[in-house]
Amino acid sequence: MTAPTTETPPAGGDPVPHGTRTWSLADLDVEPEGARGPGEACGDESGGAPLRRRRRRSRLRRVLLATVVVLVLVAAVPLGVGWYLQHRLTSQMGRIDGVFQGLTQRPEKPAAGTPGAGAVNILLMGTDRVSEVATTGDAAASPAWVAGEQRSDALMVLHIDGSRKVAAVVSIPRDSWVPIPGHGYGKINWAYSFGGPSLTVATVEQLTGLRIDHLAIVDWEGFKELTDHVGGVDIDVPATVVDPHNHVTWTAGRHHLDGEQALLYVRQRYGLPGGDFDRVKRQQAFLKSVMEASMHTAMRKDPKMLYGFLDTLARNVSVDSGWSTTDMAKLVFSMRDFRSANLRFLTAPVLGTGQVGTQSVVRLDDAADKDLWRELRSDRIDQWSAVHWQELTGATVR
Repeated sequence: MTAPTTETPPAGGDPVPHGTRTWSLADLDVEPEGARGPGEACGDESGGAPLRRRRRRSRLRRVLLATVVVLVLVAAVPLGVGWYLQHRLTSQMGRIDGVFQGLTQRPEKPAAGTPGAGAVNILLMGTDRVSEVATTGDAAASPAWVAGEQRSDALMVLHIDGSRKVAAVVSIPRDSWVPIPGHGYGKINWAYSFGGPSLTVATVEQLTGLRIDHLAIVDWEGFKELTDHVGGVDIDVPATVVDPHNHVTWTAGRHHLDGEQALLYVRQRYGLPGGDFDRVKRQQAFLKSVMEASMHTAMRKDPKMLYGFLDTLARNVSVDSGWSTTDMAKLVFSMRDFRSANLRFLTAPVLGTGQVGTQSVVRLDDAADKDLWRELRSDRIDQWSAVHWQELTGATVR
């Protein structure tokens, strides 16, 4: 592999590899070092940022796998109701043009009759865009992407296997140090700033070898309302932990969370031993709990609750314009026998954190990741999970 070129950022920081174009670290909104606690390689609140800016960014960074929820819930209801809900959902979703245009050297889809044929891969992401108005969903009044204005704050690959019986959600740490096509090495979340959705897709495809079929970007301004729609959820806190940033103490034991409390729970990073890694696990465990308990059961019994939930959800989601209503309906119908117990949550294996110049980065475990992505491509996530069960996100996290 050709070594990436190195350019000196004008802000006076250490040289950072970017490729052929000059990018200022200020353009990437890099968090000042020293603002993180132990193990926190992926910061989100800058210690020197204005309070209003931090609050807006906190609202925007709540990416909780809306697409997974929709597929699981809609697949669980009778066919006629499912088609109606699907229409309600897609008619309100925002659309993003040109996501896959111009992409070259893409991974091949598995051929018919081979392992992995028929699988669907959806890239789920949220951004740290600072905007006074909605940037996703049917109410979007500002573009979902403006060059240099934001990074992807969370990246998750949803893999639905060809049998439609098993699915996996794999989080890729946002500070993972990876090759970005045309820009050398950098944090994976920089790809969105450099080239928007298309470059992000290209970067993920190069990293994983998975061909991404669709993209969903979520602005989770409605997160609290969604949680309240299902009557709140129960979570278990294994040991008392203090969130110094939000001045909240989570005592050991079971907690029933409404929307406001749930937002604080999934937002916490400071005070957790693994920092951002533990926050990702909290988000995954929370979603798993929501789908397997409150929502999955209650929604089937109360169509009004389901309609309200999906209406709120659709207002905060944008998908690639190539994902047609017909294709969504077919995917939903093909998952009619899917059960949320067969949804696996995990994070791409990492070696740890490190430094590149002034950048605090996440070092992926190349060998372990290659094994994971290979098994996903071959629809062998169940077999992989049986061996690497300790890598899966459980119902109880820190």
